[in-house]
Amino acid sequence: MTNLHIATFGGGCFWCIDAAFRRVKGVTLVSSGYTGGHLEAPTYQTICQGDSGHAEVVKISFDPTVIDYDTLLEMFFTLHDPTQLNRQGNDVGTQYRSVIYFHDEAQQLKAHAMISTQQAHHNAPIVTEVSPSTTFYPAEDYHQDYFNENPQQGYCSILIAPKIAKFELAFKNWIVD
Repeated sequence: MTNLHIATFGGGCFWCIDAAFRRVKGVTLVSSGYTGGHLEAPTYQTICQGDSGHAEVVKISFDPTVIDYDTLLEMFFTLHDPTQLNRQGNDVGTQYRSVIYFHDEAQQLKAHAMISTQQAHHNAPIVTEVSPSTTFYPAEDYHQDYFNENPQQGYCSILIAPKIAKFELAFKNWIVD
């Protein structure tokens, strides 16, 4: 049995990031949640107040013999605008910041290298935070796999569905059949 690795990314509302990574070969588990803050056991309501320090993130378990961390980072950068500070579109607040929580030194180095590579594709500076992983708190059950469970919900059909379609086209060789 291969040892699974963990990646933790925040790029705005976790519903979109969650939905995309659930489609990727080699990803064995995706969990939406909160990390990076100072409160124990935060809830959606507490992080939305904007003073807990937490970010909405997805914690991804992946098989490194199938997909590598660099590819996951590349996917992450296609799913959000890393030049927007503490927001993604109409979602505004520190909980929506662009952030990579690294789980070891190799991930930290790869995250910084990917930011340098990605900067060439953006006119504005990338503001993605790179921080050590802290305690991950799973989000409430209704946030898990939200897009697939609620595809007709307005936010999902208008904002997430087009991103997922674009993601699946860009990474078609990595999408689970």
